[in-house]
Amino acid sequence: MTHRGSQGGAAPLRDTADIAGFETLAIHAGQEPDPTTGAVVPPIYQVSTYKQDGVGGLRGGYEYSRSANPTRTALEECLAAIEHGVRGLAFASGLAAEDALLRTICKPGDHVIIPNDAYGGTYRLFAKVLQPWGVAYDPVPLGDLDAVRAAIRPETVAIWVETPTNPLLGIADIAALAQTAHSAGALLIVDNTFASPYLQRPLELGADVVAHSTTKYLGGHSDVVGGALVVADAELGERLAFHQNAMGAIAGPFDAWLTLRGIKTLGVRMDRHCANAEKIVEMLVRHPKVTQVLYPGLPDHPGHEIAVKQMKAGGGMVSFRLRAGEDEAVRVCERTKLFTLGESLGGVESLIEHPGRMTHASAAGSPLEVPADLVRLSVGIEDAVDLLADLEQALT
Repeated sequence: MTHRGSQGGAAPLRDTADIAGFETLAIHAGQEPDPTTGAVVPPIYQVSTYKQDGVGGLRGGYEYSRSANPTRTALEECLAAIEHGVRGLAFASGLAAEDALLRTICKPGDHVIIPNDAYGGTYRLFAKVLQPWGVAYDPVPLGDLDAVRAAIRPETVAIWVETPTNPLLGIADIAALAQTAHSAGALLIVDNTFASPYLQRPLELGADVVAHSTTKYLGGHSDVVGGALVVADAELGERLAFHQNAMGAIAGPFDAWLTLRGIKTLGVRMDRHCANAEKIVEMLVRHPKVTQVLYPGLPDHPGHEIAVKQMKAGGGMVSFRLRAGEDEAVRVCERTKLFTLGESLGGVESLIEHPGRMTHASAAGSPLEVPADLVRLSVGIEDAVDLLADLEQALT
């Protein structure tokens, strides 16, 4: 996908109110130079408790680092700025963020619509944790608005969206789904991990909450695990902050610092991820052993028109299917030398995996089971010539 559409100006946020550019917000939002030393990078406040100025007199609002920590505050303000939300919250992992959100907005008896090709960990959270608690869910093809409307019940409290989805790279129309959810009195939640806020900002399209595994593109270096929520409504933000503190799965200060460091280069990294992915897609489309390439930047992708409308580019994730089936898909994953066989995604290094046996094994035998002949690539920022050569030899 060569489209590079504008995402619009930034919402006002504290000292960055007059700044509009994404890359500028990524570097400066929530990150004023330290007032004591002038340090241009927020310090790692590796501290558990804080001296109080008298009983109940909190200095800067800090008392205990589960409740708030200055390094985490910097990250949360930056997250809110780059997603154009009113509040960001940082968690210990993406699933910790999802769990806190769902336990805030759901109660036993409620119902949630999820994608019929949702991330395996999200499916496991609904099927093995929330459903026994009393929250029902239905997997639905979110590209089919009639199917979504038909799945809505009086007790539906949210539509959970991934776009692009993991690992089939399906595209959902965020604006249309927001209208559908809101007309039913439900929230629209968008997992924006695959696109990142550099390529797509769901809150601008009507979503209520954006979720991230910050482990992936936001951190970007495969050296930190984290999660985040960004909300469009301040009252919901307050409720989430209460549960963040009460449940305790917060991002530690060093993890927050690493994630904040990663965000600074998100824009330039995503440009390279996308450029490399487009070159790989061109090669895979022509390869005789490949039966299908799944990438929203391809004109024949069923969600291509929507992707062009709501994303700046097709992203760095590519999936493809092999003519010879599952055994060949596994062999290709094991034959690469530069693409590392491993789970996760979004780091500077390229990864390859077999979703059916790895990241999505928890969905085996369910309606969300992925094709056995599927291979998923997280395309890194190495030299594209080297990546292409590695895939060519693995496919030979």
